[in-house]
Amino acid sequence: MAGKPGGAGQGQGQGHGMGQGPGDLSQEDRDLWRHVTRDAKPLKKREPAPRAAPEPKASAPEPEAPAPEAKPKTAKPARLERAAPRPAPPAPALRHGRAAGVDRRSAQRLTRGQLPVEAALDLHGHTQDQAHAALERFLSEVQARGLRCVLVITGKGTTKEAGGVLRAQVPRWLNEPANRARILAFDYAQPKDGGLGALYVLIRRKRGG
Repeated sequence: MAGKPGGAGQGQGQGHGMGQGPGDLSQEDRDLWRHVTRDAKPLKKREPAPRAAPEPKASAPEPEAPAPEAKPKTAKPARLERAAPRPAPPAPALRHGRAAGVDRRSAQRLTRGQLPVEAALDLHGHTQDQAHAALERFLSEVQARGLRCVLVITGKGTTKEAGGVLRAQVPRWLNEPANRARILAFDYAQPKDGGLGALYVLIRRKRGG
């Protein structure tokens, strides 16, 4: 029985040896610790990793500058188109012995029968329609030939005869636009050329002819 207490004490002694702290080390253990830690260098403190710089906040887009106001285009004045040439005013009506645009000397020579007669048209025996067509054709031909003075014979006639009708109608026909453009004047002929039954007609020279 005496041996049991001894066993218990031994167990307690071993327990104290394993739990010794640095202050309970023997002199020999302390010398060994100094020898081990003599060349040991303390670890440097790890510097904290640099924090990543915060990403810059996306700045709000700058407002676009307002586009310059377009200046209103001033309307260019439309090119004035050349006006069409005005038609020549109608020539004044002619009457016996009254010539517009003819010099006085030529008019007097026409009336006096002093201009040579270069062609003649005799309307005796023609109906009004025939006489009208023949007169227009005659004037066109003599102008084309460049003649200056011609004789148109109407006949004196009486009120019952065609001659009297043609004598009244021919001056009117001569003033029609187509014929008026071809003549300058007319007047009764001298007795030697038919007197009141015939007309001297002064022809207008054709342009470019």
